[in-house]
Amino acid sequence: MATAKTTTLTFRIDPRLKEALRTAAEHEHRSIANMVEVMIRDHCGSNDIAIPEQGAPSVPVKKRTAGKK
Repeated sequence: MATAKTTTLTFRIDPRLKEALRTAAEHEHRSIANMVEVMIRDHCGSNDIAIPEQGAPSVPVKKRTAGKK
């Protein structure tokens, strides 16, 4: 079985949110990283946001220009 490639994500978060995340992960017997992944997948699924399959080509996202909608 091939190992999936991963990437690093670094960001700052309010300590209270981090503690809530840690608690949520602990309740589900997950790591914090895995809990974040599950939450992102759930959010995308609830909001019809497609997650490309691994190895699929990336689709560039159009950038909005200031003042245009």
